[in-house]
Amino acid sequence: MSDTKDKGNNTGGRKPLTVSRGSSGTVKQSFSHGRSKQVIVQTKKRRVVGPGGAGQGSGGKAPAGGGSAPASGGNKQSKLAEAAKKLGITEEELVARQKVLLQRREAEQQREAEKKRQEAARERLLSEQERKVQEDKEREEAEARRKAEEEERKAREEAEAKKKKEQSRQDRSAAPAGAPAPDMPIPEPSQNRGKKSRKGGNNDRDFSDGGSSKGKGGGKRRKGKLTIASALGDDGERQRSLASVKRARERERERRQSGDEAGEKVSREVTLPESITLQDLSQRMNERVADVVKYMMRQGEMMRANDIIDADTAELIAEEFGHTVKRVAESDVEIGLEGDEDDPKDLESRAPIVTVMGHVDHGKTSLLDALRSTDVVAGEAGGITQHIGAYQVQLESGDRITFLDTPGHAAFSAMRARGADVTDIVILVVAADDGVMPQTIEAIKHAKAAEVPIIIAVNKCDKPDAKPENVLTELLQHDIQVEAMGGDVQAVSVSATERTGLEELAEAVTLQAELLELKANPNRDADGIVVEAQLDKGRGPVATVLVNRGTLKRGQIVVAGKQWGKVRALINERGQQLKEAGPAIPAEVLGLSGAPEPGDMFNVVDSEARAREITEYRSRAERQKSGVASARASLESLMNSMKDDKDVSDLPLVVKADVQGSVEAITQSVEQLSNDEVRANVIYGAAGGISESDILLAKSSNAPVFAFNVRANKQARELAEKEGVEIRYYSVIYNLIDDVKDTLSGMLAPEKRETFIGYADILEVFNITRVGKVAGCKVSEGTVKRGCGVRLLRDDVVIHEGKLKTLKRFKDEVQEVTSGMECGMAFEKYEDIREGDKIECFEVEMVERKLD
Repeated sequence: MSDTKDKGNNTGGRKPLTVSRGSSGTVKQSFSHGRSKQVIVQTKKRRVVGPGGAGQGSGGKAPAGGGSAPASGGNKQSKLAEAAKKLGITEEELVARQKVLLQRREAEQQREAEKKRQEAARERLLSEQERKVQEDKEREEAEARRKAEEEERKAREEAEAKKKKEQSRQDRSAAPAGAPAPDMPIPEPSQNRGKKSRKGGNNDRDFSDGGSSKGKGGGKRRKGKLTIASALGDDGERQRSLASVKRARERERERRQSGDEAGEKVSREVTLPESITLQDLSQRMNERVADVVKYMMRQGEMMRANDIIDADTAELIAEEFGHTVKRVAESDVEIGLEGDEDDPKDLESRAPIVTVMGHVDHGKTSLLDALRSTDVVAGEAGGITQHIGAYQVQLESGDRITFLDTPGHAAFSAMRARGADVTDIVILVVAADDGVMPQTIEAIKHAKAAEVPIIIAVNKCDKPDAKPENVLTELLQHDIQVEAMGGDVQAVSVSATERTGLEELAEAVTLQAELLELKANPNRDADGIVVEAQLDKGRGPVATVLVNRGTLKRGQIVVAGKQWGKVRALINERGQQLKEAGPAIPAEVLGLSGAPEPGDMFNVVDSEARAREITEYRSRAERQKSGVASARASLESLMNSMKDDKDVSDLPLVVKADVQGSVEAITQSVEQLSNDEVRANVIYGAAGGISESDILLAKSSNAPVFAFNVRANKQARELAEKEGVEIRYYSVIYNLIDDVKDTLSGMLAPEKRETFIGYADILEVFNITRVGKVAGCKVSEGTVKRGCGVRLLRDDVVIHEGKLKTLKRFKDEVQEVTSGMECGMAFEKYEDIREGDKIECFEVEMVERKLD
């Protein structure tokens, strides 16, 4: 039956479809044979017309009484005039005000409508999100129920199949010999198939092995189609098709990708750093990123997978998803770096670490040379030590002493402080002919701050003007009381050139070391301090280290400050290769990724990954620290600094030195030369030779390059000549600091110095054409010179300050007029002069200034 006919039959029993006004939706039409159809029905509301327009809405006829419109217009006009008269304004002003009020009302209505629209959109978005979440949840539950039902059905089918197979096996075993198997049906002939026996039996025949048939009840009736599987008795275990297996595998793969597990949710321990992205957090929780983002959206936070959240927010999210949280910090990578405390049973005696300190040129290095029987001072530029030297000396008694030779120049204060921090004993060298000097006092302060014992070595006792007693007396002013004066500080008189008193000094050091009972554990991973670092052209970064505990071996992985590397070589102070360096043994380490900062601690780690993790954390922490320090500057401080920078002249410098400690000393020294008007600014300082990148940096910053004990390569020299960059080479720090001081002095603005030269009294004022007013004066004191500075005094009050334009004697221009003579004077751009005024004359000279 056709659809048209069906529709015709069905319309008799129900109402025809009509479009009702006021709503929209769908209507389901039902037809015969179970068919149906969805019809979209759109309804519109009936337009409500006001009383004035009712006639037009029903027929379009105009209202009766054509003159009503003009009459209403006249009434409006009269009402408008009366309202304007009451308010005391014109009709046009009243109309304008009404328009403005109407516009404001419309604007408010629009804002209200926009606000309602936004709220509706927000509510619609939230409801849509909740609906999607609910649909996802229902879909997951339906999928879980479907899988459970499918698994239950499969299990039931397998059980039935096994039961059928067992039953068929039992039937075969129970049948008598020669009888056909009960599950081996024989198809009947086609002419007898489907007919019933007159006696109610079956037309199916069972044949024995010999071909004879049994009349009745010979076996079971065959059901269904005869197949090979049914003939063999394996029809209970029907195999799945290949397409079915593929579909099952595809569903399993989708299930694993979506993370929908049928079992219970596994609670995990989530490790949270101080900050983490949403994607990383979801991976650690083993959750989908979309689920985490949806949760944040429900909390009112529109975030993406790559957005970073803090640890507190991440902890709330993890707990919401049913996981436990373990909070960690980035600094935890350094936990366990220093190792455990040593067992007192494992400690062994070690050599004392002795730091030699004192004023510059008091003989510290010469004294060490006498102890080591070497001549290091001959190789020092200018005869002064400019970086820390570490040596180990073996005495005739077999005892070993490790010496640190620190610079005595004022620029190397930081080096002396480092030397005092790592030492066990301080030998304070004081020249007998010079006494206590500023750097001697500073060395005493460093030693007291480090709380280490002091041994006084009074050097240069062989000189004729040496007075060791005066030195010991001066030390009393700084709380250093030697044993000869009832104190506990040992004092030894020595002479480095004559090699006298060296044995007594060594005995004093050994005695003090025995009192300290210095011990360390050599059978552990090494740690210690970086004494000095440099960038060698042939060997790369080289760090002079002093082992504190353990034994440092070649091939170990070392972390020193922000640098790390595998120890490629260990070299002692004599240039000999070492296989290992034990406690209190200084050595040069090769193989680091860069030159560490002097004073950094070094430690041995077990893997490169750990070393890289520690150094990356330290570099990141330093960058964040510098960034926070710069970000803390407020707007007011920024404006003040900009204002100060306008008044301050900068001298940018690029400093390259042989070792990192020298760079540090130069930077501190030149920055101390700055004042409120001029400032030396080291924009870049590093250890190593001058490269092309240094020249380019100096060119862009308009700065000279100061090279201390290093040289520029050929490419850098050619580039410096091409770009016009000045390179200055120094081997003594005195000369470098003096040059910077002279340059800063040249940048200082000259000082104006005023010199009084004379007074003149105005006797009469003349008004001359084309010249102006000229004062007839008499010089009462000193001298008046043409072009000098003048001040006009009236009743001892300065009225004007300027320059003298004209100086005449009679009618001639003269250079100067002496005391007691009369002359004519005229001022530059000033004519308010009166009889009886006094003129003060002075000269201004510019005097060059120098830094203190």
